[in-house]
Amino acid sequence: MKPPVLTFFNNKGGVGKTSLIYHLAWMYATLRKRVVIIDLDPQANLTAAFFDEETIEKIWNSRVEGSTIYQCVKPLTGVGDIAAPVLKKIIPDLYLVPGDVALSGYEDALSSEWPNSMADNNLYRPMRILSSFWQVMQMAAAKIEADIILVDIGPNLGAINRSVLIATDYVVIPLGADLFSLQGLKNLGPTLRSWKRLWHKRLANWNESQESKDHESFLLPQAKMQPIGYLCQQHSVRLDRPVTAYDKWVNRIPGIYRQAVLSEESGTSIKPVDDPYCLATIKHYRSLIPMAQEHRKPIFNLTSADGAIGSHANAVQDAGKDFRMLAKKIAEKIKL
Repeated sequence: MKPPVLTFFNNKGGVGKTSLIYHLAWMYATLRKRVVIIDLDPQANLTAAFFDEETIEKIWNSRVEGSTIYQCVKPLTGVGDIAAPVLKKIIPDLYLVPGDVALSGYEDALSSEWPNSMADNNLYRPMRILSSFWQVMQMAAAKIEADIILVDIGPNLGAINRSVLIATDYVVIPLGADLFSLQGLKNLGPTLRSWKRLWHKRLANWNESQESKDHESFLLPQAKMQPIGYLCQQHSVRLDRPVTAYDKWVNRIPGIYRQAVLSEESGTSIKPVDDPYCLATIKHYRSLIPMAQEHRKPIFNLTSADGAIGSHANAVQDAGKDFRMLAKKIAEKIKL
């Protein structure tokens, strides 16, 4: 049985998505779930959370096949095939396929093969390219017998993210309490449904082709893209904004989520704190964030030697409880 692919996505940036994935990955590993993280954001911020710049530069300059997500799929831009990923072990049970700023150059290949995948013949190569991220994910998971695949992507609705979402089983949507996050949410739901529908047309076209019989061992993702909920940022993340302004936007999230993402009636007065689709309200840990970044560890692993003393030590314990609770709630949703 293949491990679930869980992608955190909002086409509006600045909602704490990368930090969230980073901490959840560490928590799942702490809970003895074997995790593969795939950094599919061309900005590679998640990779930068794990490694210093010298290490990343060495990985990028090596140009070894499979050393980054781009080096895995790069051969497809020529006459080669997907390269097996070279996993970076962070701690026991936690592995990373590093990101790569060069990945943005793969966007053109994905865009051009999208219409080709609905042709009457010569379908294998377009389907191979469009499903390449999923193929890499499965190779990585098989290498370590992973329990879950966590994916980070950039805040846009381009061809790279379309191919990532095609490969996705479950989607979590991080949100800020502002107009831009809500507008992003309105765009996101219809886009996910459209991508899912269009990919299923391509699957049907492939299954009816002679090539599918010639390549019986060639498996393809099913683009489940099942939304399992959203996450809110706590209002103290923006201390210059009054609580009333925060409440104005955050209390509109449940209705817009139902309407845009679930295609349900939006006439609800429920607040996120009481909403079963709200997975958590992510606290702002203030000075613990730079402290954790400096030591390249999650907030809940900071110690007194790192500077987490006094009230900081209590916040570290609270962070551990919060992320453990969130990890377990998500695990229940995806039947992990």
